[in-house]
Amino acid sequence: MAVAMCLFAATGLVAPEPAWAQDETAVDLELVIAVDVSLSMDLDEQALQREGYVKAFLDPRVINAIEQGIHGKIAVAYVEWAGAISQYVTINWLQIDGKAAAAEMSALLAEAPIARLRRTSISGALIFSGKLFENNGYRGLRRVIDVSGDGPNNQGSRADLARDTVISQGITINGLPFVPDPDGPLSLFDLTELDIYYEDCVIGGPGAFSLPVRSASEFAESIRNKLVLEIAGTQRPKLIRTSAASPRVPCDIGERQWHMFMDGDRP
Repeated sequence: MAVAMCLFAATGLVAPEPAWAQDETAVDLELVIAVDVSLSMDLDEQALQREGYVKAFLDPRVINAIEQGIHGKIAVAYVEWAGAISQYVTINWLQIDGKAAAAEMSALLAEAPIARLRRTSISGALIFSGKLFENNGYRGLRRVIDVSGDGPNNQGSRADLARDTVISQGITINGLPFVPDPDGPLSLFDLTELDIYYEDCVIGGPGAFSLPVRSASEFAESIRNKLVLEIAGTQRPKLIRTSAASPRVPCDIGERQWHMFMDGDRP
């Protein structure tokens, strides 16, 4: 291979793309939207989350961000996840290159049933989502997993270990944590510092960011804003912080909560 490359360089020729690359469609972004459907998400939260994405793909700002890209198109897959072996592709890779295709994505999301499953494995969601990029028929300038959830990882490998595996493949992980109200009723599995947990233990890769949602009224706007930022790849606003070098919240906090629950500690 090295000799062949030298011969191409010496003769001024450009090596042809491999056959598998020629069959791929060039897009600005390959995006996996990975949404939490664990039982800790109540029915109202799940409905608001789905509605947020249904509306976002009809929003002119999202469509404009897509059309303004170098290729003017993106590829999107929508995944629902919960426990370590509970991940489902709700919508497989769909090319979106304008208003009509975006409306199709919105309609498919509106029609699809919403799963409700047990446990919370962010690590399982990340590893599963990372594999979806393999041989998906697209070649994006960027590859991103957009993971949302309302609690820390409590099953499977630790979230930060899965994150490191995924970003080593050139994939960026962004977060949309649903932070519980510290003044409201809290369960053992709630984490009022979930935004910090996502920043330090979940997101990573080039340009990674996390945008916390702190109330139900913020769902739709936060989802739309996050999609625009991911698609456009532009400068992030100051309110969105990137991953820290050392965790301020233990990355096994969810696993600790689960063990406390199993030991009978149920405050």
